[in-house]
Amino acid sequence: MKKEDCFYLGKIVKKYSFKGELLAKLDTDEPDLYDNLDAIFIDLRGNLVPFFIESSQLHKSDLLRLKFEDVDTEADADALMKSELYLPLDLLPKLDGDKFYFHEVIGFSISDKNFGHVGILKGINDSTAQALFEIDRDGIEILIPMNDEFIVKVDRENKAIELNTPEGLIDLYLE
Repeated sequence: MKKEDCFYLGKIVKKYSFKGELLAKLDTDEPDLYDNLDAIFIDLRGNLVPFFIESSQLHKSDLLRLKFEDVDTEADADALMKSELYLPLDLLPKLDGDKFYFHEVIGFSISDKNFGHVGILKGINDSTAQALFEIDRDGIEILIPMNDEFIVKVDRENKAIELNTPEGLIDLYLE
């Protein structure tokens, strides 16, 4: 399994017991969707390795308490500390309407109600206070805040997103 076929679920943050149990901080708004997993991929030195789950349960809302098969001691658990957790993309719950996963809209055509065709979505920068669409317009990078009020329509069939941005926002990048 390759990382590009998976999505980041979270990270192992601490040991829970001396019997090899671990706590993982999940990167999701709905942690209960991942409470009954059979297996998970753990990134060990750049390789995704499948681990089978003996038991799991939610712990304090956003932590998942995990007991893996063959991880029975503190030393076994120590070896997995700070490791990232991944699941195959097909396990992501399907979203509809104007909700989307960042990875699924890369390459979509972006247009604006006032401006017209803006460019192609090359990435999403979520390292800032507000996530930004990174749009390529013939070599010029245009950044548009991912604001629900700006998103008019997500058209998965035609791989297009229609926005309605404030007048002049896109022009700032083209002058």
